[in-house]
Parts: sequence; C-alpha cells; structure tokens
Amino acid sequence: METVIRSMTIEDYPAVKALWRSIRGFGIRSIDDSEEGVRRFLNRNPGISVVAEQDCELVGAILCGHDGRRGCLYHVCVREKNRMQGIGKAMVVFCMEALKKEQINKVSLIAFTKNDVGNAFWKQIGWTKREDLNYYDFVLNEENITAFIS
Repeated sequence: METVIRSMTIEDYPAVKALWRSIRGFGIRSIDDSEEGVRRFLNRNPGISVVAEQDCELVGAILCGHDGRRGCLYHVCVREKNRMQGIGKAMVVFCMEALKKEQINKVSLIAFTKNDVGNAFWKQIGWTKREDLNYYDFVLNEENITAFIS
C-alpha cells in the first residue's frame, strides 16, 4: 500500500480533526485547533505542515511551524492501525526538510510524559530528551480549553 506524504492544506482540516478525535488521550484545544486556528497557523507557516494518505484516506498529520529561529512540531499523529509502517518518520523528515529550506537550524516538540508510544517513537528516531530545562506556560486566553479524547 503506497503512502503519499504531502503538505497539509486547510481543505484537509475535516479529515485531520477526525484523525485527532480518533486517538485516545489526544488533546484538542477549543480555539487553537478549530478550523480558524489551524487556518491561521497554516497561513503563517505555508507548506511545512504535513499529512499522510493511504488509498486517498488521511492516516497521519503534523502541524509544523517556526518563529524564524526554531521550528516546532505539534500534534504529530498516525492512525493507530497504520503505525509501525514508517509513516511518522516520513512525515517528520518532510517537516525537517521544509524547515531546512526556511534556514531553521533547530526543532523542538513537546510530548506528554504519559505518552509512552510517542516518547518511544521520538527516542527511536534519534531525538534527544532534554533534562536541562523547565518548560513554562502562561495562559493568555482562558477560553482556549483542551479536551482530551477518551
């Protein structure tokens, strides 16, 4: 079965959201992950977010962006039954190549500590877990609520 890796467009949003909603434990933000929030993100970071398709069905996605200095991967996911086929790695490579073209030299991501599958994936493909820093958040909009898929 051939996997097609390509840039995400806003037209992919319904299928991407359905994928997110199919993954147990996945957190979806009410504003940032809305169609308008994703549209804003894609417009700010054109061509570097990615989807994976098999038989015209969306099976993976990554939101990828940068601030001009550092890249960041968000919502990296592959449909459960399509995992362990190299799809996640192929999508990450797509994003890294797109970021290199933007002259970005370092990429980060956040993985929840309870996300054993994700943390094993990042370690297996050569990413380094940082032990030398603390990660801080400050909420600017209390209406941007995260709902976790059960």
